[in-house]
This record gives sequence, C-alpha cells and structure tokens, in this order.
Amino acid sequence: MAVLVDSDVLIEVTRARDASLLARWSQLSREDSPIFCSPVTVAELWHGARSTEVRALKALFTSLLCVPIDLEVGVRAGELLQQFWKSHHVELGDALIAATASLHNLRLWTRNRKHYPMKGLLFF
Repeated sequence: MAVLVDSDVLIEVTRARDASLLARWSQLSREDSPIFCSPVTVAELWHGARSTEVRALKALFTSLLCVPIDLEVGVRAGELLQQFWKSHHVELGDALIAATASLHNLRLWTRNRKHYPMKGLLFF
C-alpha cells in the first residue's frame, strides 16, 4: 500500500536530524510504491521554509506525487471536522489529509497521530 507523508515527516527529511526517520525514508524510497503528499503539506512546508531549505524542498517535491483535493475529499474532510473538531480539535489541514489518505487507500506517515483520531485510518 502506498504512503501519504505528513508535513512533520517531510520537515524532518529536509532537515536530516533524525537518523531513524531518515532510515525509514530511505527504505520507503527504495520500494516500488509511490510516495504521496497533499497540497496541504506543500503549503505548510512552503509557508515555514527557511531560505536555506528552498532548494531541498523543490527537489523533495519533484520526487513525490501530489494527490489533488477534490470535491469528494472536501466533503469527507467536512464530515471529519463535524465529528472530531469539538472533541479532538482536529484542524482543517489535518482533516483534508486524513480524508485524502482514507479515500485513496493510503497509509499516513505522521509523527503526530493525536491529530488523526479517526478510526480506520491506516498508518505507516
């Protein structure tokens, strides 16, 4: 099963500070399955990018497939917000990422599982 990578993981990949995370990234990169990201993740990383990270981000995003946010993802994300906003304070970006992973049958690789309390969501 393919993987959708969350912002926190990609930040660590670009900053190369966590050896165990980089080893998992390297292993995943060698597998036949594509690695996906969300436009939400792209926006989050560009928003917080340091000037010294721009080149690495450009290279990183050329190696990933970006899953578009469409009507179905938007509706599902809205349903997740209705269900989890009050109880877990799930934010729009996380709801969109969870909806994308769920609808496209992707495993989500995140370091912040508490942001994703949805049952049935598969993690990497």
